[in-house]
Amino acid sequence: MKKRFVVAVTGASGMVYARRLLEVLQDRAEVHLIISDIAHKIAEYEGVDFSGFDVVYADNANMFADLASGSFRYDGMVVIPCSMKTLAAIASGFSDNLITRTADVCLKERRTCILMPREMPLSRIHLKNMLSLDEAGATIMVISPAFYTRPRSIEDLIDMVVARVLDHLNIEHTLSTRWSGEY
Repeated sequence: MKKRFVVAVTGASGMVYARRLLEVLQDRAEVHLIISDIAHKIAEYEGVDFSGFDVVYADNANMFADLASGSFRYDGMVVIPCSMKTLAAIASGFSDNLITRTADVCLKERRTCILMPREMPLSRIHLKNMLSLDEAGATIMVISPAFYTRPRSIEDLIDMVVARVLDHLNIEHTLSTRWSGEY
């Protein structure tokens, strides 16, 4: 049976990471995509196009969508990039839109929930919210590419981050070099 994932894109810079994750996942799993209104604007500003994906929830306010229910089965959720507003809402259980409700459901159903903020510096409030989410079962993966892979391009850096997400979703890939302990 094909795995099923929810990918949510929120209003933070770094739309290229979301686009690349979607490109890789679409051939390996069924993907349900939610894009917030501000994410659409930021994607346009950053020159990233999200057209061409199958299951898209165009209305982030649609609390009647199947994803808003615990009875809708999926293997995990990734919020990439995850704005601090969305992270705070999820941390406090404030489910006022489809993205935050789906993350709330993901956590309560004990499914894989990966939140990927792309922000710096981090305030004490950000860190407390991240700790709260970790304690609730979420995985926090701050978008921070590594250089041990010896990247030659921006795409290599993006693939390194996406590779780590795929590892946490148990999806096989060859996107990035793994650390061997030797140099």
